[in-house]
Amino acid sequence: MSRDHQTDLPQVQNGSSVQNYGNVLDIYPLNCYYFGSKEAVPFKDETTSDRILRMKFNYDAHGLRTCVQAVMLVELFKHPHVLLLQARNSIYKLPGGRLRTGESDIQCLKRKLSSKLSAVGDCSAPDWEVGECLGMWWRPDFDALLYPYLSPNIKRPKECTKLFLVKLPESQKFTVPRNLKLLAVPLCQLHENHKTYGPIISGVPQLLSKFSFNIIES
Repeated sequence: MSRDHQTDLPQVQNGSSVQNYGNVLDIYPLNCYYFGSKEAVPFKDETTSDRILRMKFNYDAHGLRTCVQAVMLVELFKHPHVLLLQARNSIYKLPGGRLRTGESDIQCLKRKLSSKLSAVGDCSAPDWEVGECLGMWWRPDFDALLYPYLSPNIKRPKECTKLFLVKLPESQKFTVPRNLKLLAVPLCQLHENHKTYGPIISGVPQLLSKFSFNIIES
């Protein structure tokens, strides 16, 4: 094949070598992190109609509901894994939560990560490194699903969920409520797996496709 018809593929190497394309994201092995438990948190036991009524009440009082969620990565078996919270063995969520009035996205995400993944009153709790916003999802109406776009005809959306990349340090302790599990799930298992993880989490691998992963050996 002549040179005019050849395509130079990007060279990717782990370790300290510089990668020559995209944004490089350092990730550390799962065994660099420590895990503990704390008091359980209450769950909202409500029907779909109860949830819609609650959303309507909150919307009338505070307007658009804004939520922030963290995408945090670790390495296991040479593959990037996303940290997810699991409730009741069937509900998967990215760590995060709803903004308070007057609170910024980053302030809220740091508060939620500390409350859900750090020990109560822990003076050594991390100052979470919140990076770029990876994507935004919109709920056009109370009973509608979330979509990764906002249609022009929707003038008053009811909810906005923002996903932020949170870069983990080389080592850290996570303290999780006893009625939740913190799981490391591989990107290949999440990809387009809407049935198990829902549209937002199953779309995370695509949001991360612009990054090249630099796995730091322990």
